[in-house]
Amino acid sequence: MTLPSHVAPDNGGGGGDGSVPLDSGLARLQELGYKQELKRDLSAISNFAFSFAIISILTGVTTLYNTGLNYGGPVSLVYGWLIAGAFTMFVALSMAEICSSYPTSGGLYYWSAKLAGPSWAPFASWITGWFNIAGQWAVTTSVDFSLAQLIQVIVLLSTGGKNGGGYEASKYVVIAIHGGILLLHGIINSLPISLLSFLGQLAAFWNILGVFVLMILIPTVATERASAKFVFTHFNADNGAGISSKPYIFLLGLLMAQYTLTGYDASAHMTEETKNADENGPKGIITAVAISIIVGFGYILGITFAVTNIPYLLSEDNDAGGYAIAQIFYMAFKKRYGHGFGGIMCLVIIAIAIFFCGMSSVTSNSRMTFAFSRDGAMPFSSLWHKVNKQDVPINAVWLSVVIAFCMALTSLGSMVAFQAMVSIATIGLYIAYALPIFFRVTLAAKYFVPGPFNLGRFGLVVGWVAVLWVLTISVLFSLPVSYPITIKTLNYTPVAVGCLLILVVSYWIISGRHWFKGPVTNLKY
Repeated sequence: MTLPSHVAPDNGGGGGDGSVPLDSGLARLQELGYKQELKRDLSAISNFAFSFAIISILTGVTTLYNTGLNYGGPVSLVYGWLIAGAFTMFVALSMAEICSSYPTSGGLYYWSAKLAGPSWAPFASWITGWFNIAGQWAVTTSVDFSLAQLIQVIVLLSTGGKNGGGYEASKYVVIAIHGGILLLHGIINSLPISLLSFLGQLAAFWNILGVFVLMILIPTVATERASAKFVFTHFNADNGAGISSKPYIFLLGLLMAQYTLTGYDASAHMTEETKNADENGPKGIITAVAISIIVGFGYILGITFAVTNIPYLLSEDNDAGGYAIAQIFYMAFKKRYGHGFGGIMCLVIIAIAIFFCGMSSVTSNSRMTFAFSRDGAMPFSSLWHKVNKQDVPINAVWLSVVIAFCMALTSLGSMVAFQAMVSIATIGLYIAYALPIFFRVTLAAKYFVPGPFNLGRFGLVVGWVAVLWVLTISVLFSLPVSYPITIKTLNYTPVAVGCLLILVVSYWIISGRHWFKGPVTNLKY
């Protein structure tokens, strides 16, 4: 089956005589029953840039390099990245196929509504939407908090390091930095989409350039380098977590890769602002993931060749306070030049990339909030759905900023609670990714109408692999990460995800089922 023609009569988007075809994404949006409210000004490159900036290799790998180093070391880092990357591509391909058929800002929850069928549409849309939006808020919280922590480490190293009397910021200072970063992201996201498009492309360029600079510079500067045998075959089983099973350790090490390879649903959420979105939205998803896998692999190899003493890098007594990549950079320059200034500058490169990542994350958050409230799923929906004179969903932007800040406040009471909350960033998002794919390969298997981009007869196979992979990582990342299990070592991910599920379903039973009917069209002919 093929998608009906996306060329419609002129309706303000083409020439007055009807001779200029309507943008295919706009035509499809109108077919789906929505009017154009956001400015459609993004190119295929800009759409790709937003997802690529949110995936942000420099953000994810840098932030969770400690996890990979501790659980399996080089073997987990190198091969875990390839395994997680390969299966993530199955998820991305399935999402891209659905995106091509339904290019709306609602993305995942809209897809679920259309693919689950009329009777299940409201509930499927509700569950998918809330997991998607909660996961996005958790991503923004996590990204900007990780930037605040990196700024803390940069200041620590710049003032002498932990062993040289350097300044160690308190948790209150870190949360204040986090708040300042979010404020800047809110201001930037209040700008017209044309400026955000430029910044998104700059972010993509910065991520690629930064990776290539660091993957070449760090091993070159380091006076001590690991052998190829170490990088490709060394397995670190000394994790201090009471876990001796190598397969178990390796699987836990996958978290770094899977956490990094998230957020590419941004390309779907930006489709109502993308030209020819039924083609360029899917391209954005696939290229963002593919390029991230390739570039990320190079970055991991480059950094791991500078690893010579894993226990020391993970020790809280080193100059960077246990921040492995910061210590690698700092020591590489200090041993060669007598000071670590160059290493600190390398961390600044990463900090700028993380800043761009958070910026793009707020952009994606706000578009999801805009679409979800447009369909009446959120409290005070009419407020979050408003756009300003520049066609920016301004209230949705600031709601996303405020919620991300509030989620980070849990770090003041307990880092365990904070980590549980941000764990929704990976599991919550991937559950939202998998639900429409699951409906695509089950309830909609026979009636799904593909768009310009489709997987043909491989669609069902790719979809099932994607769903099974999400099921696997959902179980995997809920397993204990340390033994014996105590209040401090318990993996609270299943608790956090379970609480979110209970809240969302309870809200549905008590209230939502009485008034939420799924996506609501707003185009009046």
